[in-house]
Amino acid sequence: MRAGDALAAMGRLPMMDFGAGFGDAAVLILAPHPDDESLGCGGLIAEACRRGLPPVVAVLTDGAMSHPHSQRYPRRRMRDLREQEAQEAVALLGLPSSHIIFMRCPDTAAPARGPALQQIAARLAELAVANRCGTVVASWEHDPHCDHLAAARIARRACRMTGARLLAYPVWGRILPPGQLIAQRAVRGFRLDIRRHLGCKRAAIMAHRSQYAGLIDDDPGGFQLAAGFIEQFLTGEEVFLETQP
Repeated sequence: MRAGDALAAMGRLPMMDFGAGFGDAAVLILAPHPDDESLGCGGLIAEACRRGLPPVVAVLTDGAMSHPHSQRYPRRRMRDLREQEAQEAVALLGLPSSHIIFMRCPDTAAPARGPALQQIAARLAELAVANRCGTVVASWEHDPHCDHLAAARIARRACRMTGARLLAYPVWGRILPPGQLIAQRAVRGFRLDIRRHLGCKRAAIMAHRSQYAGLIDDDPGGFQLAAGFIEQFLTGEEVFLETQP
């Protein structure tokens, strides 16, 4: 189907509250990079915490390639900064620091196949089992970024190992060209009502200052989230798509 048709179908999915969408078991969220957890799942994190079911957030990559030519922020310092931002972000959503795990795969090089994928999927499965997670939520496989695709594949493999339910959330897939064909025949899932959490979700996204605020000014070609792109995630709903493990 065309990407534009898929995105339009997402906007027509039924609106649900947390209980109807996720039940009463814990959720494991796999974020390809630090900030994806806030963009795609900030409302989910906040509502789960409000209900006494704090999720586990696993951040797949170190995020250190957002400004690869910065002299002030070489890779190790960039990694530390992005982890600090992610910890601040989830704290604003109500999540204890013990519930965010950094898997530290190299940014832009998360394993998408082979033994390396199997190894990281096994780590994710262990997290899911240890925390009794009934659902794994990961990036949409049609997000046009190699790490987002890798996260989708890793989550699928982990769910095969554990029997957990698999849901996907779109991030960069939101701006696919409308006419682009994607390998998806139907769109199923739901929209989560997050209106009560818009304030803390915005604050969580803004905690990732390295990604939008010009904090790192010695790499003119470095990555920056556009304000218009951020606003797409502050509409009062989050989309979660049914995905077959």
